[in-house]
Amino acid sequence: MKVGFVFSGQGAQAVGMGKDLFEQLPAAAEIFNKADKILGWSLSDICFNGPESKLTETRYCQPAIYTMSAACLEAFKSKNPQIIPAATAGLSLGEFTALYSAGAFSFESGLRIIEKRAIYMQEACDATKGTMASVMKGELDAVQECCSRAGVDVANINSSGQIVISGESAKITEAIAFLKEKGMSKVIPLKVAGAYHSRLMKPAETKLAEYLVPISFDIPKVSVAQNFTGKLENEPVKMKQNIISQVTGSVRWVNCVNSIVEVGIDTIIEFGPGNVLTGLIKRIAPNINTINVNSVESLLNFKI
Repeated sequence: MKVGFVFSGQGAQAVGMGKDLFEQLPAAAEIFNKADKILGWSLSDICFNGPESKLTETRYCQPAIYTMSAACLEAFKSKNPQIIPAATAGLSLGEFTALYSAGAFSFESGLRIIEKRAIYMQEACDATKGTMASVMKGELDAVQECCSRAGVDVANINSSGQIVISGESAKITEAIAFLKEKGMSKVIPLKVAGAYHSRLMKPAETKLAEYLVPISFDIPKVSVAQNFTGKLENEPVKMKQNIISQVTGSVRWVNCVNSIVEVGIDTIIEFGPGNVLTGLIKRIAPNINTINVNSVESLLNFKI
């Protein structure tokens, strides 16, 4: 049996996430306590009690999901130390937890990077008028053509039936019109703070690159499928460059899932709030067994 680990991205957050893990499992409590100390403010309080409006803000949301996902992982490892992943991956923000789980950097280092990334992305959102939209059942080539015509970007290739586009609000409206002309009638505008994974995030990418200059990654214990390339990586310099390029680049989630499946895994465990990735994986690789670990109940019920 081979297992892959995957980790939730931004948008999966929910008030109350991780509270039961914190209260009942010391390994999870240690992660939340570390996060509070490193950040100098109570991330655990925002996770457990909200308000939702604050938890949804990028500068709070990204560290919160990273910490919640790491807490799920450490609680799982405390109960199942014998289960070692053959490969890891994470959706957008979740890639940082995947890198942490693989040993590319410590929890503390990852959290500090996420804290900066979140601030830089929040600043980029505030400085632009961007948005995103989800295209259902669209062919990638046709979506890319419409995006090119409108001057927007493909942000996420989540599954064969879901592609997310991103850019200036007015240009997204134009892109939606082009998509509908081509018969892609189901295009859903998303309620987001800005145009993630688009050219509008370039200032955030530049600042993140500058912040990461003195920071070195370690050789991971297992390979990580990275969003920017969709391929497995284990070379520290390339891993660092890929998380920088990911800020404006497309999230190639279909390729990431296929890459970890190709190492021969038969089970994927999703850590972190929600179960979005499990749903996407069922569409991409329907023969793979999927399991969620996001609460004490799911952890106690875990079995393969």
